[in-house]
Amino acid sequence: MKSEKLVKGEDYIIEGGKYVFTRKYLLRRGYCCGSGCRNCPYPKN
Repeated sequence: MKSEKLVKGEDYIIEGGKYVFTRKYLLRRGYCCGSGCRNCPYPKN
């Protein structure tokens, strides 16, 4: 994924001072990072 600016509310939200990526962003990224993201659309291994 090329470097681009993230859009608040579209690519991420902030909850309790932490960034939470959206499902839309994670799908666009194209892979699971293995960090257990709440909105991860990829199967858990």
